[in-house]
Amino acid sequence: MSTSIYRAPICEMKAFKNLFIELTAKNCNMRCKHCFIDFPLSKNVKDFISVNCVKENLASVERAGLDCIYLTGAEPMTHPDFNTILRMCLKIANVCIITNGSFINEKKARFLKNVEEESNFEIIIKLSLDHYDELKNDEVRARGAFRQTLSAIKALAKYDFSPIISVTNFYNEDPGLLTQKVIELCHKVEYDVEPKHIKINRYVDKNYEGEPEYKEWKSLDCEYGRILTTNGVYVCPFLANDHRGRCGSNFEDFSRKMVLETNFCENCTKNPEMVFGIDFQSFA
Repeated sequence: MSTSIYRAPICEMKAFKNLFIELTAKNCNMRCKHCFIDFPLSKNVKDFISVNCVKENLASVERAGLDCIYLTGAEPMTHPDFNTILRMCLKIANVCIITNGSFINEKKARFLKNVEEESNFEIIIKLSLDHYDELKNDEVRARGAFRQTLSAIKALAKYDFSPIISVTNFYNEDPGLLTQKVIELCHKVEYDVEPKHIKINRYVDKNYEGEPEYKEWKSLDCEYGRILTTNGVYVCPFLANDHRGRCGSNFEDFSRKMVLETNFCENCTKNPEMVFGIDFQSFA
């Protein structure tokens, strides 16, 4: 009889390069099938992070040498003070907006370009598009999501943004084929996208309860970043507000080690690159 005890691997933060800010944990205008968030039945959850909380924590990390601040959620652009928070973040680092794109039209794209030009840093947009086929995409995301995202891509390209297209491989298709088809789709809306701007992520089933099987990973989000929520600091967006991912109350004192004990952790070790963060060395 074996007496061996299973031990989950431990991941240690190598550098603090990515700051994620969860502008809202539950407020979103979509209910995507692959989303890791457990949404309530109501779509009108008012759980927005306060501007003061963001301001105080930005002061703590101002000299950390961040590569990028990521505005995320649920859907970050539902935050009533989104524009204020965006400007605050642009004072200290590049900002990546992780969004479903439904709030981006030509007027919003023009506004984002004007805000970027006021700053010394760059605005990066990461848009969700989960399939090159409209019916398959909308089956995963929401009716009309496909056309909304293409409209957002076209508007952003018009104002010289080069959005990252984030694809969750829900149907477990060949990543190379997905990349090529998404590139062809972007060309149809006048966005001459480069392959490095197409990000294919593995689909993770949040309800999977089997014992995790890890592999030697290349790069994990928790090695280079932490996420700020209304409830404190957590290791990554997957584990935001999950007790298993809590690592502190603020950025004055937080843990730099993480036990990889969840199925989200397993998924990240098997993903070719960071799920949420940007590898700026290969991205540039």
